Amino acid sequence: MAKLGPGQGLGCEAAVGSLAPSRKREYKACNKLTEGKRPLYAIGFNFLDVRYYEVFATVGGNRVTTYSCLKDGNFAILQAYVDEDVCILPQKDESFYTLSWACDLDGTPLLVAAGSNGIIRVINCATEKLLKTFVGHGDSINEIRTQALKPSLIISASKDESVRLWNVHTGICILIFAGAGGHRNEVLSVDFHPSDIYRIASCGMDNTVKIWSMKEFWPYVEQSFTWTDLPSKFPTKYVQFPVLVAVVHSNYVDCTRWLGDFILSKSVDNEIVLWEPKTKEQSPGEGSIDILQKYPVPECDIWFIKFSCDFHFNQLAIGNREGKVYVWEVQSSPPVLTARLTNPQCKSAIRQTAVSFDGSTILACSEDGSIWRWDEVDHPKA
Repeated sequence: MAKLGPGQGLGCEAAVGSLAPSRKREYKACNKLTEGKRPLYAIGFNFLDVRYYEVFATVGGNRVTTYSCLKDGNFAILQAYVDEDVCILPQKDESFYTLSWACDLDGTPLLVAAGSNGIIRVINCATEKLLKTFVGHGDSINEIRTQALKPSLIISASKDESVRLWNVHTGICILIFAGAGGHRNEVLSVDFHPSDIYRIASCGMDNTVKIWSMKEFWPYVEQSFTWTDLPSKFPTKYVQFPVLVAVVHSNYVDCTRWLGDFILSKSVDNEIVLWEPKTKEQSPGEGSIDILQKYPVPECDIWFIKFSCDFHFNQLAIGNREGKVYVWEVQSSPPVLTARLTNPQCKSAIRQTAVSFDGSTILACSEDGSIWRWDEVDHPKA
């Protein structure tokens, strides 16, 4: 299977954004909260339920915490889950790396978290109890994402070089994306296509971004919702060949997100790249890529730094190793730097950001165990 590099794309030269802030949107530093001394690796708002748009969660160490963003700029802690399970893997404390919001078939909000132990924890936010535990990956889990069109489906990316599709309602591992055409090193990030329910993208330490299709296997996805036998007896299928393998970066690719039919991805080379994959449905593995835009991010040359966007993908926020956050207007061409966010106390690497539903609040979690908040000044009312 041929790997496609940037030189094989179509179209004109990529548009590169300027690092001069446009001041289109002004943000002010509002608050800081320190959870502890262990790094916080992930933070995320709940976009699945309008009742909880102000609710966000963080993970770090063996703790998962949910908060509410108050209108006065403060935080209110809602729940905390501490993983104390030493029965499955004795002498190995959990260190959570990722979280994702999901929901059960009745709309109950669920929080899914995983990390170094390779075990997925599903927490029921209504009862504040652990609902389910999924075991299957052979090593740590670096990212979990939820299918917004069917929020009972999640995907997980692992150090074991595989991606797995799960049904949180039934506890079934439906598909495993690995094998002959799979990743050849740790998988660091994964994402569902926003409108094509069959398509996902994954990336990792083999420097590639792979696009996969579930269309051929969709009957198994539907079967997972009605399965009544033990989850271990479900006929889990392997998806061995992606529809496209793209080499957009020359180093680890640690974050990838769909932007419509385009893809945003980043490596350790101080920039995020927007590109278009052009696949051939009848000829899996063949196609081309077109590099469209580049969003520079200074001092962003360490891996496991992840960006985020608001619900409508207007604002993109990404931190760097010096504790600064860059906010880009994603859909402008060339890209426009909306703001550069700083706080005199924020000096540790920002591992992930979270942008609120309307882009008016930007959160960041850092290596020193802190949460940072910036609110937009004079945000236009809806």
